[in-house]
Amino acid sequence: MIEGANKLWTAALLLLAGCASAKSEVSPQVAPRPVARPVSYSSTGLESVLGRTAPALEAQFGKPRLDVREGTARKLQFAGPACVLDAYFYPPGGGGEPIVIHVDARLPDGRDFDRASCVAALSRR
Repeated sequence: MIEGANKLWTAALLLLAGCASAKSEVSPQVAPRPVARPVSYSSTGLESVLGRTAPALEAQFGKPRLDVREGTARKLQFAGPACVLDAYFYPPGGGGEPIVIHVDARLPDGRDFDRASCVAALSRR
């Protein structure tokens, strides 16, 4: 009877070992997550804005809807029926009057909009 019990235990252990090895061989496939790449923006069509001072932009677009200052940084927001343009000013490396180093554009409802098209639309007002 002990010999029969040993055979039963041996069979049970082999069965469990087979299950364990089958589980370890099968691994769930996880799809790799796409890597977010930085968005590169073209400056084509932004020549009349990038590198300009606040007075130059006000002469081009009129009075800004918003003027925000934080330390040496400044943001002017210009808006028209077609779009909203945010211009970000920082002092040049050697100091001096802050100039536009970046612009963002969006539709009035907040969706992204082409920056050069927004500059053109606001310049026509």
